[in-house]
Amino acid sequence: MIDGARPAMIEQAVADGRAPCLATLIERGSYSGEAVSAFPSVTPVCAATIATGLGPDRHQIPSMNWYHRAEGRYVEYGSSFRAALRFGLGRQLTDTIYNMNGAHLAPDALTVFERLDDAGLRTAGTTYLIYRGRHLQQPAHDSTLARIAALALVRRPVMGPRELFYADIFASRDTGCRSTLGMPGVRDRHAGCVGDYLVRHDLFDFLLLSLPDNDNHSHKLGPDSQVAAIAQADRQLARLFEAAGGADPFLEDHAVIVVADHAHTLIERTVSLGSQFAGFDVRRPTDMRPLEPAQIAICPAQRAAMIYVFEPSMLARVTARAQRIDGVDHVIWREGEEAVVARGGAQLRFAPGEQLADLRGRRWTFSGAAEVLDLRVRHGVVRSGEFPDALARVWDATACEPAGEVLLTAAAGVEFTDWGGAGHIGGGSHGSLSAGDSNVPLICCGLEGELNRAQWSIADVAPLITRHFGLD
Repeated sequence: MIDGARPAMIEQAVADGRAPCLATLIERGSYSGEAVSAFPSVTPVCAATIATGLGPDRHQIPSMNWYHRAEGRYVEYGSSFRAALRFGLGRQLTDTIYNMNGAHLAPDALTVFERLDDAGLRTAGTTYLIYRGRHLQQPAHDSTLARIAALALVRRPVMGPRELFYADIFASRDTGCRSTLGMPGVRDRHAGCVGDYLVRHDLFDFLLLSLPDNDNHSHKLGPDSQVAAIAQADRQLARLFEAAGGADPFLEDHAVIVVADHAHTLIERTVSLGSQFAGFDVRRPTDMRPLEPAQIAICPAQRAAMIYVFEPSMLARVTARAQRIDGVDHVIWREGEEAVVARGGAQLRFAPGEQLADLRGRRWTFSGAAEVLDLRVRHGVVRSGEFPDALARVWDATACEPAGEVLLTAAAGVEFTDWGGAGHIGGGSHGSLSAGDSNVPLICCGLEGELNRAQWSIADVAPLITRHFGLD
């Protein structure tokens, strides 16, 4: 899993000779540059979809930042270090390391680790947000940094795959690999080191190899700067190949899927949603007062956002205000059994039905302005080039029980600043429905059976894996 990789940058890295391992996998397998992400197209949501094969309506991870109604507080998974400080670094780390898997991910949304563990297969994973499996993993104490982490916060075990290597925090065995507690720029090399060790010692049937450094690289330097980071990810794949004696012997024994969780688009300006809703009683990160129905909670997540409206009578006021904000593209909410999407003064309403099918086979009924989601209908099939798989992705996001009542997407070139005031002007970001944020590469090599689909999704990865092992 190469975090944030754009298809065009994968293709350029291959064409330039900077990614020979990816080139080999594409040559011997199949490639799509139009697999579609989940929505919001931010890492926690997408990581959960990749690991479970389910959308947010089922896995229940709604965004990067969200409001926990039952606990009366915000959940922040790591939008930025400044946002983490605003919410409390200990709280943020607890939510990300422990609660995302142990409390927030739906219990019945089985991960690929759980499915394979239950079948008696040997599972393994490097640092990845969704790691839940059937094996008890104790915090590591084999390095100074790990001991510091244990003293500060990480004291409880987790349930993970048979072999779990999560930064320097959890390590099921001593590989000699160190990640400096998962610092950007070191994480890919840590994954490659662990992967090399696991291959040499034949310790897995399934390995989720997470290569996250491209995402941080893209946030800083922009979406067109990815070739160097993809080359770095490719070098980690080369370490696994070399540990088996080369590409040929490795691919004789292993099938490989390469996927990204989302892509990136260039950010030219930011919008502070807090200031745009200054006329409302906005719940603050440090607000310890009992929740008042007239309050709203604002949850920015890069190029997406959610607004929690605790008093139903205020919904119309909130959606009206949101539609007047310069930099907001889509305003999305539910009315009865329909989803409503507003854009540029027009509205589209839709729900599951029998009127039309989409490219992935789900069926819908809609009315209103089709251009709101760039919908085109041909031979009874609805599709959108600008907003791929838009109907299903919007529906699943609004059906996610912990999500806010109102969802927003940012216009092209715009990002919503997080609660720490951080943004990525001049760099890349993601989160919206747009193809630039949402179309990702998918490479399959060594998988048997029919792999042709009209539209691939990151939700297809887990079923491809379980089918490969004969579980479907």
